[in-house]
Amino acid sequence: MFIQTEMTPNPATLKFLPGREVMTEGTANFTRPEDAGHSPLALRLFGLDGVAGVFLGSDFVTVTKMPDREWDSLKPMILGSIMDHFTSGQPVVSGGGAVVAEDDSDDDEIVAQIKDLIETRVRPAVAQDGGDILFRGFEDGIVYLHMQGACSGCPSSTATLRHGIENMLRYYVPEVQEVRPVEY
Repeated sequence: MFIQTEMTPNPATLKFLPGREVMTEGTANFTRPEDAGHSPLALRLFGLDGVAGVFLGSDFVTVTKMPDREWDSLKPMILGSIMDHFTSGQPVVSGGGAVVAEDDSDDDEIVAQIKDLIETRVRPAVAQDGGDILFRGFEDGIVYLHMQGACSGCPSSTATLRHGIENMLRYYVPEVQEVRPVEY
């Protein structure tokens, strides 16, 4: 098994591409080991000293390191853990845990348009960088988005939100005045 790695805009995060499907549907974001109980892969990665976060995408695993650790020492251990997991035959996630597309049957026209733009134009771009972005609401002209994986805590995430996503949404949806990040 050959696992490729890619740098992300976030220096604390690396993207690992195992050359096979990771998540069959949705994504999974783990910011603490306690939250990773239903993911044998995430638990295995959190077992490594220095891993601060694990994000699982369709065909990639994004790992965030603790600030006091260096990639030179951590990367080989992560590669070994990912390889061991996939050769073990264990599932990546057992029982739920994936974030899947929301049911937008009750959305008004503006919210549906915002969600469609995020799904078709924004999410594929941030997935390339090892992250994900989720719609969390639209109220009084403000779009609330939650950033995950490499995008969470990335030094350029504010610029991405303001100059990229906000400008694009304002162009296509005049009712949008601002985009704000939210945590949950």
